[in-house]
Amino acid sequence: MMKCLLVDDEPVAREILRTYITDLPTLELAGECEDAMQALEFLQQHSVDLILLDINMPKLSGIGFLKSLQNPPPVILTTAYSEYALESYELDVVDYLLKPFSFERFLKAIQKVSHKDSTQTAPALIIKTDGRTFRIPHSDILFIESAGDYVIIHTKDENFTVYKRLKVYQEQLPDSQFIRIHKSYIISLSAVEFLEGNQVSIGEKLLPIGKTFKPDFFARFEGN
Repeated sequence: MMKCLLVDDEPVAREILRTYITDLPTLELAGECEDAMQALEFLQQHSVDLILLDINMPKLSGIGFLKSLQNPPPVILTTAYSEYALESYELDVVDYLLKPFSFERFLKAIQKVSHKDSTQTAPALIIKTDGRTFRIPHSDILFIESAGDYVIIHTKDENFTVYKRLKVYQEQLPDSQFIRIHKSYIISLSAVEFLEGNQVSIGEKLLPIGKTFKPDFFARFEGN
């Protein structure tokens, strides 16, 4: 059971979130606060597993409140304003919900909290792109594709374009899990679904196996 603290100065917003929390058996509403000052006082006496935090509030904004916390639990920001998205991700929030949001979107954010908890100690790539810093667990990576001076990191959920050369990631990723199969591709061995001629199938894509890389790939693949 995940204990949640709801911090929002709008009664209607609190009512909606209260209903969403009640509808999820994995969540428990530990407390409600109308502003950040109340939330600070609440956290001095209680511990929670998640904070659902509005940004625009009187006296102290949600961003200011979050910056004041030394070791905050996972935070999901809820706001009607999109311009705070970049700053919020720099504070390592789990998700950014733009009001009004559906129950399905709320559920997806909660699932990210659970995923983050299960992968926070797992080996990962740390990348910077579009002004944000991301932590991508090795287990989520399907393959990495070269695109000139950039690479595209294909994961189970989304893709990331980074200003790096493929060789950088070939040196960073463990040989036990990843292998270069072409001048343009590094793949996760565990993500290979099947072979077809000189191609591998990964995530509904067929990727070519380069002649130079073919002997090493087949030796590794057949040995697993």
